[in-house]
Amino acid sequence: MDWSGFAQQMASMARDLLAQETVDATLERITASATELVEGCDAAGILVLHGRKVQTLAPSHQLVADSDRLQEALEEGPCFDAARRSQGERVFRISDFTEQQARWPAYASQAHRLGVGSMMGFLLFTEEEDLGAMNLYSRRPGAFTEASELAGWLLASHAAVAFSSARTHAQMEQAVTTRHVIGEAMGILMGSRHLTEEQAFEVLRRYSQENNVKLREVARRVCERGAVS
Repeated sequence: MDWSGFAQQMASMARDLLAQETVDATLERITASATELVEGCDAAGILVLHGRKVQTLAPSHQLVADSDRLQEALEEGPCFDAARRSQGERVFRISDFTEQQARWPAYASQAHRLGVGSMMGFLLFTEEEDLGAMNLYSRRPGAFTEASELAGWLLASHAAVAFSSARTHAQMEQAVTTRHVIGEAMGILMGSRHLTEEQAFEVLRRYSQENNVKLREVARRVCERGAVS
């Protein structure tokens, strides 16, 4: 493998990831980079666990989503275990789906019928949190080498930082928007009902709790209709 060329591509990709404007765009660039940079990779995606439920993000091919659904149904598989950080491991690999697998027997046999020849799963994590798993697929058995695994691990490390950064930025933008909408709604109530700032907020809060509606949604309704209901 041309590690000098790979390093240059990784540096370019890292800058590109941080330039993406949304979380979805960042994730799509990550999975596209996997197919471009990791030798043997035909498809890639990111698996996120919500309890025992699987969410597939930015799949580059339908094969990725099909594999994730299979792992969810069976509650086993390299990426499922990577997302759970099973036994402290951060990289999982099935080299050849044509051979019997002792660790994930049910998944391996059914994934082979989906067209998977070999695959790897990498935990996406930062010091603060585990984000999910990046999964890489090849239709060919034995496609991933030790060099492929190292390249995938380096990509996963960059991807985790970019994913976390993009998500934090999106959350901050949403928080700013929410505060603005709530402030605007309070102003409308203060003017229409001659309330103080504290009283206007209490109207929003009470309606939110009594009707099990998020405060942000209550505020949006006031901005659109001039009233809480």
